[in-house]
Amino acid sequence: MKSQVRGGTRWKRFAVVMVPSVAATAAIGIGMAQGALAASFAVSGQEFKVKAGYLEGTGFAQYGGVDMGYANVKEGDEKVARPVAISTFKRAEITNMCQSVVTDVPFVGKITLKLKAGEGKGKPVVAERLYLDVTELKADAEFENIDIGMAAKDTDHEKIGKGPAVKDGSILPNGFAQQATKAKLSGVEQKAWATTAGNFKLQGLNMELLKGSGAGVECY
Repeated sequence: MKSQVRGGTRWKRFAVVMVPSVAATAAIGIGMAQGALAASFAVSGQEFKVKAGYLEGTGFAQYGGVDMGYANVKEGDEKVARPVAISTFKRAEITNMCQSVVTDVPFVGKITLKLKAGEGKGKPVVAERLYLDVTELKADAEFENIDIGMAAKDTDHEKIGKGPAVKDGSILPNGFAQQATKAKLSGVEQKAWATTAGNFKLQGLNMELLKGSGAGVECY
């Protein structure tokens, strides 16, 4: 790792750096189930993969949270709490983006829905107020003016915050967080339960259904 006080910090092939503790996750999950905490929406029972050649974002913040979602893709209303690392950006540009999710269709087998965008030169995917609820992340990363170990609720503070508005009541307000004025990630591979954005512009969008799953069918 290479670090400077007012410069950048480089991390090679880093994974998700933090999620809430088990006890905190349980407490938040119970609160949400009882309606005491707000959540954007109930996530599906399917985790999806995202791959990107390069992502450059400004106003970055990351903190722990919990997604309440359906236990599986079959019928039923049972919900479970899933701890996630929430990566947020005020604005991000993404090149060579791929998103895939696998569904096991009765009498057919596994079908992969794959979406690609931002592949043309000068035509990146552009997102504003972007929130990524991630469980696994691998990439080469560089951060400018990074603050590590601050409270999550202060990442959007009027005077010291660098990120967009904190996501919702599912986060740990005094929990561990980090922020940076700019984040650059290359060779991104991640698994996520949800993505939300105030504005999401996908240039060169291409969507297809493929039979099967795994390498050569999914994004990675």
